[in-house]
Amino acid sequence: MKSLLSFVSLLLIKGISRLFYRYEIKWPDNNPDIQWDQTRLIVLLNHTSLLEILYLGFLPISFLRMLSKRMVAPGADKTLNRPFVGALFKIFSPGMVSISRKRDNTWQQFMDAIYDDSIIVIIPEGRMKRKNGLDLDGNKMTVKSGIADVLQGLQSGQMIIAYSGGLHHVHVPGEKSYHVFKTLKMNLETLDIADYKQSFGEAVGSESWRKKVIQDLQTRLETKLPVW
Repeated sequence: MKSLLSFVSLLLIKGISRLFYRYEIKWPDNNPDIQWDQTRLIVLLNHTSLLEILYLGFLPISFLRMLSKRMVAPGADKTLNRPFVGALFKIFSPGMVSISRKRDNTWQQFMDAIYDDSIIVIIPEGRMKRKNGLDLDGNKMTVKSGIADVLQGLQSGQMIIAYSGGLHHVHVPGEKSYHVFKTLKMNLETLDIADYKQSFGEAVGSESWRKKVIQDLQTRLETKLPVW
């Protein structure tokens, strides 16, 4: 029942997104031949708004059905504890796990929620970029180490890196105004998980491997975003 309600919610979001927004999806580095049934990890870089769910608009319906059954995603407790917003996120994603920004038991609860067939969706920066290009505390947006934990536990399948063009032109965090009939830009890249993990020349799971994974994703964050 939960997965059916989630699927209907995802379809509704897709329909609204297609009605009010245009999409410019590009593949700057590789062939756009996504094997949706092999996708195990979606990494969203350049987190600027909770409205990134609008990007569901370009996903095929068959994959939305898969997400409704198998998606697991960490969500900030600050967001999921909000009465209205938190309830909405839990409806369209029953597999969303509330975590704090500390390295505590909530992160382990998220990791324990991942099964062999889970599709993991993660925003590795862990917080939103404000209009000035920094986070809420005025710090540079950086990739956090949790993504290395997730990758370490995955043995096979496809990883999709989704580079958001940013949604401040739709809604700026903290402001009340929302804008429709805008273009949503995204660059996509597909990688084989096993090949990606072995590409750093370090023992998978070692501290040096973890640092290289984080640095690689940080470089991608800074160089592969859509150009406005």
